[in-house]
Order: sequence, then structure tokens, then C-alpha cells
Amino acid sequence: MVFLGLHSAVTSRLAGVLGFTFAYQAAFALYSVPNKTEKFYDLAGSTGFITSTLLSLYYPTVRSWFTKSPSIPFTLSGHHPRQLLVSAMMLIWAARLGTYLVQRIIKTGHDSRFDDLKGKPAIFSAMWFGQALWITFVGLPAFLVNSLPAAAHPALGIKDFIGVGIWVAGLGLESLADREKSYWRKAKNEKKHEEKFISSGLWSLSRHPNYLGEIILQHGPPFLVLTTQLPTNVKFLAFFSPVFTYGLLRYASGVPPLEETAEKKWGDDIAWKKYTSDTSLLVPLPFGLGKGKM
Repeated sequence: MVFLGLHSAVTSRLAGVLGFTFAYQAAFALYSVPNKTEKFYDLAGSTGFITSTLLSLYYPTVRSWFTKSPSIPFTLSGHHPRQLLVSAMMLIWAARLGTYLVQRIIKTGHDSRFDDLKGKPAIFSAMWFGQALWITFVGLPAFLVNSLPAAAHPALGIKDFIGVGIWVAGLGLESLADREKSYWRKAKNEKKHEEKFISSGLWSLSRHPNYLGEIILQHGPPFLVLTTQLPTNVKFLAFFSPVFTYGLLRYASGVPPLEETAEKKWGDDIAWKKYTSDTSLLVPLPFGLGKGKM
């Protein structure tokens, strides 16, 4: 069967990985929805990325367990450097994000996003389905690269290194922003300052520099798809990952609820009004362009 110009073996491998992605989230949902608990949502999301990425990398090995084929060992030597690179990028990112999110739910004991949703089975179930879609779209670059046999990959090229550079830059920006906020919050808890909100460092350039770093880093993995021998239309499907990430963070679960909460807290505060009018919402632009908006 040919789909989007892909060889049947590639299509089968992708279908297996995506099928597992949805089944994995469904397994968590089967427990969480009837028990009205969101405590495993972020854990399922981060480990979903990790398990799906590993499955895409070792699909022939896992498949051999369910066939009469001789067992194929788990090794790194049978993979192309491009496959190892893109998989490492996905695993490092997912582990970092998962550690932060799981620690947050352990500390707070709940996730306010689900306060009004977990009592509605249909909507709560849809949230787990949505998480599977998130993993599918964002993980697609790695799934595509790993769907090809190692022998079918050309040598690493300039596009691969550009992709890695973008990913490193984005991860560095996100990590620095998170660290600055963590130090700021620690200092506030220790009564070293009385600032209501952080507005220093990267946060003086953007009101959400951590999200900006996330959006930038997601532009990296698709570049590793461009050098492969996949059909052109499939290659550009990989760029749906950063587009989806931008839409999700800018217009859905990222910026809007944080801005709404901040307005409720400090909407009448003169310092907050000045900060929002002088600081870009997400992307800092030169010459004061986009201040308070973009």
C-alpha cells in the first residue's frame, strides 16, 4: 500500500508507532477518567513521547517479539547517526519537560486546568485523545526519520547541523528562562524582594520567554527530515510540529490562560500595566516593534 508516496514498509512502521501512541494514552485514560483524576496526565504525556520515540527507533526489534522472526537486539550500532540525533533531541526534551511537570503535580496535588473538566467524562476523555495528537504532531519528525532503514539515509549534511543548532538554541533559551524564574521565586519565598511578577533578565524582553524557547527548539527536528529521501510532501509535514506548538502555546493552553490570570491579579497595578505595554507578549522585536502585543 502506498500512502503519500511512502513505501509500504515505512507506512506500516509509522502506523504501528502512531497506533501505540494512542493506545498508550487510552490506557491511562481508562483509569483516570472513571476515577476523575488528572495526576497521571503529565506523566502519560512525557513518557508517551519517550516510549513512542524509542518504539520508532527500535520498531523492528519490538516487532520481532510478535513474529516468528529471530529476535533483533537492542543496539545503537544498527542506526544511522541522524536517527540517533533526532531521537536524542526528542528524549532529552521530553525528559526535561516531564520532570518539571511531574514535580509540579506532586507539589500542588492537582492541576487547575482540569478542575471543571475531570467531572465530565466525554470532555476529559477528549483531553487524553488531544494529548495523543500532541505527541503525534510534535514527535512526527523523529517518527519519520526513524521510519527509514539506516542504509537508506544519506550522510549528515548542513541541514542536519542547522536543525541541531536551532534545537540547542531553543532549549538553552527555555532552560535559562525557567532557571531565572525559579531563582526569582526562590528569592521571593526567602523575602529577598517583594516583586509581584518577574520582569528581569529574559523576562524583560518577553513576557513568556520560556514558551518562545519551546517554539524555537521545535523548529530544529524537522530540518533533520529534509535531508532524508522521503517524498517532498512528507518532509514538509514534519514542520507541522513547530506550527502546532506555536498555535497551542500562543492561542490555547499556553499564553492565554497565564495572561488572563495575570490580568485578574494585577490588572490595576501600575507596574503591571507598564510591563505589559513595554514588553513583547512573546517575540521581542527590534526598535520597539510589537511591544505589548507580539
